Amino acid sequence: MSDSTPRRTPAPGRARKRAIREHAAQAGVAYSVAARHLESVGLRPGETLATYGRTIYPIGFDPHRQLLVERRERRSFEERVSDTRRAVVLPHGRAQHLVERFPPSRGRTGSGVGALYHGEGRVELLAMLYIVVATESPGLLPEVGDLAWIAELGEDTALDTACAEIDREARRLLDREARALWAGIEAALAGAEHSTDWQVRQEAIRQAALLHTMMSPRVGHAGEPYVPGLPVAGARQILDALLIVADDGHAPGTRVRLLTQPNDTRSGTIIGARWGSSGPPVGYLVWLDGATAPLSVCPEDLIVLARQETNPR
Repeated sequence: MSDSTPRRTPAPGRARKRAIREHAAQAGVAYSVAARHLESVGLRPGETLATYGRTIYPIGFDPHRQLLVERRERRSFEERVSDTRRAVVLPHGRAQHLVERFPPSRGRTGSGVGALYHGEGRVELLAMLYIVVATESPGLLPEVGDLAWIAELGEDTALDTACAEIDREARRLLDREARALWAGIEAALAGAEHSTDWQVRQEAIRQAALLHTMMSPRVGHAGEPYVPGLPVAGARQILDALLIVADDGHAPGTRVRLLTQPNDTRSGTIIGARWGSSGPPVGYLVWLDGATAPLSVCPEDLIVLARQETNPR
């Protein structure tokens, strides 16, 4: 049966005003500022400039990851406390916590982006990074008593605040050239193996054995030797997403388009972030659809596509 009530024709400009209000709310700016953004850069409904907002868990193309994220959000208070109690144990506990918190994902089919947050040995590499931080910058380590108290809150973000400096320093280490990173890890583990704390000593010995395994040649299916290496890309993306929780920005996997001209249709995927000493990302690595290499882009030159952040609640 047809609707006897005639549909109201939208008044001219109503859709534009709605888009301005939505952008103002998403970006946290005044209506007049949002209007100028829309006019100057050609923002479409639901889109935002990459200089605003936060995308932690991008709506991606991996339903299994989405399921894991949603399941984690439904944890009971007891489960949350159990997790944060483990996460305050440096280095391995926090490393395991982060890998579970940001599970593997993959890029959009045809985009040229493969696995994200991926790689065998992510927990081990993250743990090694925290050992390097403890060796090179011991003053950044939070007090054990403070961490134990925070763990009882069962809140990830409270723990993130306490670990903010060591997390950012761990991420900075991953910007080192591969050989320098490997040498730094080896030196830190060698020093920790002589620690007077037997737990630190045992963990260092275990991590050193794992590092040797990760960097030892293996034989592939076709009989060629290869070295697995360190899962730097996956660990870097995990720490990128973690830092964005507190400092805003857009995590790897977020879909964007270039802000070169209003009618530009080139889209891509953020696969990494560039960080300063504090604050949100100062740049992003973007893999344009169909490209063969990533492009370094300033936040001001990117538009985040609509409906990017998953809402597991």
